[in-house]
Amino acid sequence: MKNTVLHKADTRGHADHGWLNAYHSFSFASWYNPDRVQFGMLRVLNDDTIAPGMGFGTHPHDNMEIITIPLEGDLAHKDSMGNAATIKNGDVQVMSAGTGIQHSEFNPNHDQRTKLLQIWVFPKYRNVTPRYQQITLNPEDRKNKLQQILSPTSEDEGVWIYQDAWFHLAEFDAGVSTNYTLKKEGNGLYVFVLSGEVSIDEQELSTRDGLGVWDFDTLNIKASTDAQFLLMEIPMQQ
Repeated sequence: MKNTVLHKADTRGHADHGWLNAYHSFSFASWYNPDRVQFGMLRVLNDDTIAPGMGFGTHPHDNMEIITIPLEGDLAHKDSMGNAATIKNGDVQVMSAGTGIQHSEFNPNHDQRTKLLQIWVFPKYRNVTPRYQQITLNPEDRKNKLQQILSPTSEDEGVWIYQDAWFHLAEFDAGVSTNYTLKKEGNGLYVFVLSGEVSIDEQELSTRDGLGVWDFDTLNIKASTDAQFLLMEIPMQQ
């Protein structure tokens, strides 16, 4: 029997720090909702806008898979592993924090904002050696189809993390539909609409809405308008 949880865009946590305008799909920092702590192993889905020249100072993480997807502008990254890189719209970055890392992130541009999604997934294994990976995607590969951007193995498409998870990005024209079949039994799917309107088995979603679905095998996904969305297949239990 399929189960769902709907998170409308206007029910998310919101924090406007001036330099950072952040929306939280799940409890984060000062925003706590006991019904919105996580979806399976998906712990954080933050929708951030960073003002020009601003950013996050050096701060620590451990035992978390941290995925960053820039949506607009650039994000400069430095970490305690010696990585220094700039990621932009079209890139995907992942850090396996493992035994512990420190990093900073900031908008290097002085004339435009940076918009990004930051996603935290609980890892399958604790205390792994920290690692960093960054790739550039071809946006044509998601036009009216699902573009895999993350998986559990380096042999597959996209970045990889220490978890049995698969992420896909899509950009559909109005009326385009597809079916999504779970890659691993017991997983669930969290859908996040970046723009437009999408129906998931006839459940209508609008821009920045989220829908978690579990106890199913296959779902129908249809773009009611031109739409962009992110699919995150996640283990429901560790």
